[in-house]
Amino acid sequence: MTTDTPARLLQLLSLLQTPREWPGAELAERLGVSRRTVRRDIDRLRELGYPVQATMGADGGYRLVAGKAMPPLVLDDEEAVAIAVGLRAGAGHAVAGVDEASVRALAKLEQVLPSRLRHRVSTLQAATTPLTTGDGASIAPETLTVLASAVAGRERLRFAYRAGDGSQSRRLTEPYRLVSTGRRWYLVAYDLDRDDWRTFRVDRVGEPFSTGTRFAPRELPTGDAAEYLRRSISRRQETYGFVVGFAAPADVVAPRLPAWLGTPEPADGQSCVVRGSTGDPVEWLTLRLALVGHEFTVREPPELIACVRELAARLTRATS
Repeated sequence: MTTDTPARLLQLLSLLQTPREWPGAELAERLGVSRRTVRRDIDRLRELGYPVQATMGADGGYRLVAGKAMPPLVLDDEEAVAIAVGLRAGAGHAVAGVDEASVRALAKLEQVLPSRLRHRVSTLQAATTPLTTGDGASIAPETLTVLASAVAGRERLRFAYRAGDGSQSRRLTEPYRLVSTGRRWYLVAYDLDRDDWRTFRVDRVGEPFSTGTRFAPRELPTGDAAEYLRRSISRRQETYGFVVGFAAPADVVAPRLPAWLGTPEPADGQSCVVRGSTGDPVEWLTLRLALVGHEFTVREPPELIACVRELAARLTRATS
């Protein structure tokens, strides 16, 4: 019999998170308590925000259902390892759809993982090779979690940095936000040595660590990290503008298009237009537009129009 109430509640919660209905008698037997104690424990979980549904009958059952808010989860060892490995695999390659929220989740999970489970996660990842798309550089998940924790905790961050020309430097920054472009991760931060805002490619960051010194966030010039990154990238490379019309509403296209490429503007109820600029090769932009999954028409520039026509012809020949 479990006499420690908190421990018993955690055990009960772990059972209820299994997607099935638990008869009261079975829960009482599993926990080594009376059915009355089970009912009291169920009431305690409800008070803590867990939506436990009860069914009527001679031997009423209980199950955990979806609620309005996300209560804390209780994971066993195998579940925790599986989630950590999955998050690490996705976060290490800036795959479209895996954004800052995923990195924050990974940072929170690894913070509470026991050392024995951390070792299992690292061993599993070292023994597997993910099949990824795109040309984004691979990043050590530990690097992302350190950066994400520093951003969330508003702690100054030190790291080694390798510039595009290969030169090495040490940086002391106030990290503001992590931004994923769909191929790469970038850190937007205030560089204390240069007394200015900077963007850093995360795959070029080495040996990051939080100094423990807290800071009050500064106001970002653009007010939005993604917009600041877009402008920063545009300043560093030759860019070109483009205009593309989609045969789908703006709110349908927006989630499937990286924000830094541009914001869809409604043309009418069933179509939208994207006006943006990029320094990426037109071949990459062509594929990215096709991946949106809706009919589109390129209005400019001529180079992009030609690339789309060439790719369409090539794909047509491939099926003939």
